[in-house]
Amino acid sequence: MIKIYNTLTKQKEEFKPIEPGKVRMYVCGPTVYNLIHIGNARPYIVFDTVRRYFESVGYEVNYVQNFTDVDDKIIKRANEENRTTNEVVEEYIAETLKDVGHLNVHRATCHPRVTEEMPQIIAMIETLIEKGLAYDAEGTVYFDTAAFEGYGKLSKKVLEELESGRNERETLRHDLSSGKKHPMDFVLWKPKKEGEPYWESPWSKGRPGWHIECSAMAKRYLGDTIDIHAGGEDLVFPHHENEVAQSEGANGVEFAHYWMHNAFLNIDNKKMSKSLGNFKTLRDVGEAYGYDVVRFFMLNAHYRSPLNFSAELMQAAANSLERIKNGGATLTFALEHSTLVELKEEERALMEELPKFETRFNEFMSDDFNTADAISVIFELVKFANTYAKEGASKPFIEAVLTLFNKLVDILGLIYKQGDDTVEGLSDEEIKDYIEKRKQAKKEKNFAEADRIRDYLKEQGVLIEDTREGVRFKRV
Repeated sequence: MIKIYNTLTKQKEEFKPIEPGKVRMYVCGPTVYNLIHIGNARPYIVFDTVRRYFESVGYEVNYVQNFTDVDDKIIKRANEENRTTNEVVEEYIAETLKDVGHLNVHRATCHPRVTEEMPQIIAMIETLIEKGLAYDAEGTVYFDTAAFEGYGKLSKKVLEELESGRNERETLRHDLSSGKKHPMDFVLWKPKKEGEPYWESPWSKGRPGWHIECSAMAKRYLGDTIDIHAGGEDLVFPHHENEVAQSEGANGVEFAHYWMHNAFLNIDNKKMSKSLGNFKTLRDVGEAYGYDVVRFFMLNAHYRSPLNFSAELMQAAANSLERIKNGGATLTFALEHSTLVELKEEERALMEELPKFETRFNEFMSDDFNTADAISVIFELVKFANTYAKEGASKPFIEAVLTLFNKLVDILGLIYKQGDDTVEGLSDEEIKDYIEKRKQAKKEKNFAEADRIRDYLKEQGVLIEDTREGVRFKRV
């Protein structure tokens, strides 16, 4: 039985999937205008590990993590560098995938982009307007928070403020020059400004607000109700609160059964910020200490506990990880050099001890993904291996210990070859997805988009060829 701490209820709950044996999981991804920072790495690592554990106990996980590829920060960067927003986006999506690949983070089942989801976004906004939960104020569409019963139920902190605002609504309607009916109302669609990318809509030429994007993508790729929605605790309000209102308002059913949020990461006990001069990109830290050390460091604390980054703590993490690596290397060496093909008598009793390590590991992981205590079990297994699975031990015994060791470290993603080609570049599935999108663009006579996809694939080292039998691709 897996228990998850649910932000919505503020307690641990037994995980009960919508579909037996399957998990629908949505994790908020980055806005791609820069290299991701060390704080961004925490949700990537944490929820990748959650996914890995589900899969290790037999679940099929549909894991969706988006890229926000239209935003004020992206537009600002593009203007500053005299580039198109698409050029900025493509660069930083590639760099993000490269960085998190070095962390041994598995690619999501799907990485949707906001700019490719406009029909779904516009359709959801239209539904909200039809249901009386949103309104058009001269081209800007707002969600009417006072019209949605239960607004504030995820974050809890806004209910009282909302209730007092409800009584003052008529007064506020005349005071707010923006056209808002209530100060808590938030933007679903906004008109374009000069020089900004835009899309046609029933209300204005413009682009969506941030919150509606994730609601539309979760609905398209996972359904009206999902099992788990996850992200950093800074997203609880307003982003996730607004997602709840939009999704439940439009779909008429509960949006997510379980809400998971990781705690903040501080730098030398201070909040990370450029103004304090302690802003650190993942790449800087990964190259200084090792990306595998970053992953170990993050998992050596419970995901809901605040985490402090410092040079001393990173060095301690590096030393601890080295002990685990050495344990695996020692086992591998012992297996290669053992000449005994039959279990020794004393090893038969020791074999009965092995399942206890896995049982304890799973108990910790099933208790709200307690990776810190799960790692302590791996250290115990290494100690056991150093004591018994060494020179003079039999091949079957060493192999059994090594198999268990590899299984546990793989669930946490701890030992891997950094910079391996398997964690960089596009997977075959992603290439095929781009080919399908190009095919659809050509069908719709959007040849500029088809050419963009072809050129992007070429930049990623993938050449595509149109043949009578269909589209073929090869890596170069």
